[in-house]
Amino acid sequence: MNETSSANGDEPPLCSELSSLKAFPSAGRGFWSDVPEAQWNDWRWQLKHRITSLDQLQRLMPTLSPEEYAGTQLANTKLALAITPYFFNLIDSTDENCPIRRQVIPRLEETHTAPWEMSDPCGEDSHSPVPGLVHRYPDRVLFLVTDRCAAYCRYCTRSRLVSNATGYDFHPEFDRQIHYIREHPKVRDVLLSGGDPLLFSDEKLEHLLHQLRAIPHVEFLRIGTRIPIFLPQRITPELCAMLKQFHPLFISIHSNHPRELTTESRDALGRLADAGIPLGNQSVLLRGVNDDVTVMKAHVQKLLMCRVRPYYIYQCDLISGSAHLRASVRKGLEIMEGLRGHTTGYAVPQYVIDAPGGGGKVPVNPDYVLSRNADRVVIRNFEGKIFEYPEAADGTPLARAPKEIEEPELA
Repeated sequence: MNETSSANGDEPPLCSELSSLKAFPSAGRGFWSDVPEAQWNDWRWQLKHRITSLDQLQRLMPTLSPEEYAGTQLANTKLALAITPYFFNLIDSTDENCPIRRQVIPRLEETHTAPWEMSDPCGEDSHSPVPGLVHRYPDRVLFLVTDRCAAYCRYCTRSRLVSNATGYDFHPEFDRQIHYIREHPKVRDVLLSGGDPLLFSDEKLEHLLHQLRAIPHVEFLRIGTRIPIFLPQRITPELCAMLKQFHPLFISIHSNHPRELTTESRDALGRLADAGIPLGNQSVLLRGVNDDVTVMKAHVQKLLMCRVRPYYIYQCDLISGSAHLRASVRKGLEIMEGLRGHTTGYAVPQYVIDAPGGGGKVPVNPDYVLSRNADRVVIRNFEGKIFEYPEAADGTPLARAPKEIEEPELA
């Protein structure tokens, strides 16, 4: 009998786990069951009532571990604590290793800095020609609009500036940022990020997008956001109608675990998709969160069900105080092996490492090309089978491919 099958013919354990992870629960109301529905669904109410202090967190979650308690005491000197009531409801207070909890509850380990960790691991400040603008690649720029987020991820690559807990005192200068883009006609792609641009009011964001869309050589606008995950109430019909004016406009969301994809986030993403906005997802590989093939497979499949294309899996940047959350590159490659060929191609993201110090994104893939020379390429597929592809320098095959390849029948 196959070891993954049960004796009584029930669903194999791995299939059962996958199905469970792919369910779409509601986040519910939790401690806020007495809040009127209109307020609960108001994104401004959610922001106003975020958990931002140790007292609040202890009252709602008295099961804090000693490491979490100590980390929360120190949090506002490194990266502020903030969790929306909606997202807090996804935390399992009985499980210290809850994958949602690990992402947003501070821990004492954040104060430990390894020798190879940095405050600016992507070298953004060294590629910033004007405050708030990063020009690392030839034809595109990163346009930082704010240092605020709806909630704060403990592995944030911009923790030096996000939330201003370290006193970075981030002040973007929109006029100078836009002037720089106007003066550099090679810039065809502008990515708005921060912080989170969708925390802006509709009117403020619309004004900024109008200014960028008026630049003739800007072909393509993008917004990087975690709002559909942290604060789906913000994705209102009015916001979607406003964004629809600025096509081509893409949105990259940030989700790491299938439990983050609730009925509320699915509906919010659906509203964006209905507005004609292509959606992609960027995950960060995190130890104890998504460093597991089954979890990641459930996540990418669930993203497609939300009309979101998995885009990147990032190796966790070498940000100061993140070692306890960093999974190995070896684990990342193992996960990619478990996705490619084992699920829909659209569900397979690109695994990348942001080269430390500002080298940009470097794709990292399992070794499917085993050898190559002027005459042939030797490749393997997802099953480990070896194949030869004959070729010449100009790509023309030197020999005819076999009419058919004999394959053993699958059991």
